[in-house]
Amino acid sequence: MEQKKVMDIFERGIVFLPDLEIESTKKPWYPHPEWKGVFLKDLVTEKETSGTFSYHLVRVWKDHEVMYHDHETQWEWNRIIDGKGVFLFEDREITLAHGQTFVTPPGIRHAVSAYYEDLSLLAVFVPALV
Repeated sequence: MEQKKVMDIFERGIVFLPDLEIESTKKPWYPHPEWKGVFLKDLVTEKETSGTFSYHLVRVWKDHEVMYHDHETQWEWNRIIDGKGVFLFEDREITLAHGQTFVTPPGIRHAVSAYYEDLSLLAVFVPALV
């Protein structure tokens, strides 16, 4: 399956929870408040999960990045669904491509750069980020 079609599936999909269905098309994209060229779509938030987890689509334009940061209490799980980039994890630099995942424990500094092309990923936070 072509990579662009995979992102389309996530953008047009439905998230099923036991008592709720969330249509991705009804959730807006918005620019990250701090990082230029980074856009977010909150599919599931703490409101729907009583704070247990949140689920987001993230786009990083080519030559932009999610700058170094950490999460005090959240585990972060990401799956690359489109594009290619670099995951900076403490002192390691890992090339990322479609289908790969990375997990970041609480308190660990990390960054994601889209050096090669636009990058799209699915991010899950436990407990919820927003």
